[in-house]
Amino acid sequence: MGNPRKGLEKPSPSEFSEWFDNVIREAQVYDYGRYPVKGTGVWMPYGFSIRRRVTDLIRSILDDAGHEEVLFPMLIPEDLLVKEEEHIKGFRDEVYWVTHGGLEELDVKYALRPTSETSISFMESLWLSSYKQLPKLYYQIVSIFRYETKATRAMIRLREVTTFKEAHTAHATFEDADRQVKEAVGLYSKIFDSLGIPYTIQKRPDWDKFAGALYTIAFDTIMPDGKTLQIGTVHHLGQSFSKALDVKIQLPNEENDYVWQTSYGISDRIIASLIAIHGDKRGLKLPYSIAPIQVILVPIPGKSDEENEAVKRHVDRVMERLKQCGVRARVDWRDELTPGRKFYEWEQKGVPIRLEIGPREARENTVFMARRDTLEKRTIPLEMLCETLEQEGKSIDESLKEKAWSWMRERITRCHNLEEARESLASKRGIVEVPWCGKASCGLRMEEETEGKTLGSPIRVEEAEWARGAKCPVCGAPAVTTMRLAKSY
Repeated sequence: MGNPRKGLEKPSPSEFSEWFDNVIREAQVYDYGRYPVKGTGVWMPYGFSIRRRVTDLIRSILDDAGHEEVLFPMLIPEDLLVKEEEHIKGFRDEVYWVTHGGLEELDVKYALRPTSETSISFMESLWLSSYKQLPKLYYQIVSIFRYETKATRAMIRLREVTTFKEAHTAHATFEDADRQVKEAVGLYSKIFDSLGIPYTIQKRPDWDKFAGALYTIAFDTIMPDGKTLQIGTVHHLGQSFSKALDVKIQLPNEENDYVWQTSYGISDRIIASLIAIHGDKRGLKLPYSIAPIQVILVPIPGKSDEENEAVKRHVDRVMERLKQCGVRARVDWRDELTPGRKFYEWEQKGVPIRLEIGPREARENTVFMARRDTLEKRTIPLEMLCETLEQEGKSIDESLKEKAWSWMRERITRCHNLEEARESLASKRGIVEVPWCGKASCGLRMEEETEGKTLGSPIRVEEAEWARGAKCPVCGAPAVTTMRLAKSY
C-alpha cells in the first residue's frame, strides 16, 4: 500500500511557482493571465467566497476597533494628486492616467487611484475643523491601479489590486498618531493570527519607507520558495498630506494646526499567503473559520435502491443537524463522479472536513469523518456531530497556525558576517538577521553585498537583543539593532 499521507508536504522551492498557478486555477479560485489586460485576474465564485470571508474578517476587526467604512471615487484629478510632491514622485512611474472622455481630450487628466492619501485628505479638509472631531478612523476595500513594470504574478504583483484595504486616520497630535500606528500593528497581528499566517514585523529603513511618510512598519512572511512577501504596511504620515491639502483643525488652545495622519494597507497578498503557506501538494488547505464550505458531505452508493434511499434520508438528517449548529456545509450529489474523484476535488479546494455517508452510516446513525489537514479519519455518532465539528474546527485552525509558525521560524537565520548572510540567502533563502549599527550607508552595503533586500529592524526590542554587544559587519561599530535581509518579491 502507498503512503496514505502522501501529498501533505509543501511544494519545494523549485516547484512553488508552478504549484501556486496550478492550485488557484484547478481549485477555481482565481483565473489569471487569460483576461486580455496584463496584470489582472478574475475572482471565480469559489475564490470570491474565500476573499469575502477574509474581507469580512478584516471588516469585523476594524469595525470593532472604531473604524468607519467609506467609499471614495476611483478617479483622482492630476492637480490634486501632485499636491504632495514626495508622494507623487514615489508613484509617478506607476500611475494610470485617463486622458479622454469619449473622443474628447480632457482639460485635466485623472489618475486611476494608486492609493488614497490625497483624495481622503482633500475631503477631510472639508469635513474636519476641530480637535473635538478627532481621532477619525476611516477605511475602504477597493481596487487600486499601479502600472507594474516588473514581471506580474497572480495576487502577488498586479496592475489592478482588487482587494486593497486602506485605512486612513486623522489625529490632533503626533503622539496620538504614533499611538494609532501601534494600535494598527496590533490589529494587523490579530488579522494574520486569525488566518494562521506567520509574520515578522519591522520598521522599514528610511530609503524604503512609503513616499511621504515619517516612517513605515511592515509585515513580511516567507513563502514556500523562500522569498519574503510584504503582506501589510502601517505608515505614520506626519503632516505631509495635511499641509499639502490644507487639512487644519482648531486645537484646545484655540490655535489652528494641521492634523497628523496615519495610513495602513493590506492587499490581495493576504489571500496569496493564506493559500501558499497552508497549502500542500494536494492543493488548498483552508482554516475552518474562514472556509466557504467547512464540511462537504459525500454520499457513498449502496448495492440496492433500498440502501441508496436509506443513504439519502440519512444525508438529509445530517444536513439538517449541520444547519442547526451553523456549519457551512454542502452535499456532493453528482452521479457522474466516483466518490474517490469527489474526495480528490474537495481536498484540492481545501475543504477542512469531509463526511462520508454510506449504507453503514445510515444503519448505525453515524458519519465517517476525514480531516483535510492531517487526513485523520474516524466515525462519529450523529448526536455528537455538532460538538465534534466545533472541536475539530478549532483543532484544525490551531494546527495550521502552529505548523506555519514552526516552518517560518526554521527559516530565520542569525549571521555575524555578510559572507555567511549571503551564503544563507543563496542556499536556503528565508530571512537572515545581522547586527547593524543603524547607519544607512551600512544598511545599503549589506543589501549590495548579500544580494538581498533590507527588510528593516524588528520593532520588538527583544527580537534585536541578540545583536547587542556584537559589531556591525560593515563598519565594525557596536550594533544597536538587527537588520533583516531576504530575497523578496
